Amino acid sequence: MDLDVLKELTDLDKVLELLQEYKALGPLPGIFLPMLEAFFPFLPLVLFVMANAAAFGLWLGFLYSWIGTCVGALLVFFIVRKLGQKRIFGFLSRHKKVKGLMNWVENHGFGPLFLMLCFPFTPSALVNIVAGLSRVSVAQFILAVLCGKLVMIFTVSFIGYDIRALIHQPIRTGILVLVILVLWYVGKRIEKRLTERTVELEKGN
Repeated sequence: MDLDVLKELTDLDKVLELLQEYKALGPLPGIFLPMLEAFFPFLPLVLFVMANAAAFGLWLGFLYSWIGTCVGALLVFFIVRKLGQKRIFGFLSRHKKVKGLMNWVENHGFGPLFLMLCFPFTPSALVNIVAGLSRVSVAQFILAVLCGKLVMIFTVSFIGYDIRALIHQPIRTGILVLVILVLWYVGKRIEKRLTERTVELEKGN
């Protein structure tokens, strides 16, 4: 990916300009950007969701972001499941930590997947790949993605739909910052718990 394009995709004003430039395409740019993040996890999903909410309004922005990120997650899941035994994914599935995480996801199903996908600061790209490599059912993963992403995308959309208010309403800004910090903390705790559980499973083997 071109460095100049990458730089633009990490700047909120540039993303808003991009959405305005391709306004004639309707919802497609708003859906495509969150979908793209599923394949390039270094891209800022939170920024894309906030930009969609600011450009299209709370509800349409939320809808486009939700569709895009769900489609992206499901595409990655199905690609990994289809190619799971190929060279790169076969190597991953044999890695001890990844294998332990796969077993944990298989044993617990919908619950942990839903929780991990609820929070914007958990490694959702890793969740999609591990779920694809595991034997978790397709129905469980689809339900977890649709429900978990709904919670996460709406939270971020609510923050981003009126960016100017963040400047002019300091109390609201403080509350939103607190919400972000809580989400970040919970996400990190989930990630830590996943790591600890993986270690426990490795020791058990």
